[in-house]
Amino acid sequence: VQLQASGGGFVQAGGSLRLSCAASRRTSSNNAVGWFRRAPGTEREFVASISWNGGRSLYADTVKGRFTISRDRATNTVYLEMNNLKPEDTAVYYCAAAASAYGGSSSESYRYWGLGTQVTVSS
Repeated sequence: VQLQASGGGFVQAGGSLRLSCAASRRTSSNNAVGWFRRAPGTEREFVASISWNGGRSLYADTVKGRFTISRDRATNTVYLEMNNLKPEDTAVYYCAAAASAYGGSSSESYRYWGLGTQVTVSS
């Protein structure tokens, strides 16, 4: 499975962006997908995840209420809608596919990783 994240960019605080994660194979539609991010000088952190059928989603407390994860199984694409962005959201965002239908928040549950897309939020 190959994943490609896109949609990052430069935005002012309070703005919005929508990230997309496109998977190369339809078999990934049976796997959970998660978003993680890494800011300069920090560890990679969990952002959000969604189960194989979209019925279960999980968010980090830092983004809850501002970010929404969704998936379109027909196109094998997972989205991360990010609203009310803050400077502390600045990071490279990665999408990853889990080895199972429910991924959770641990990066160890995710087997396939995309290259990431940069999100920069100015104050």
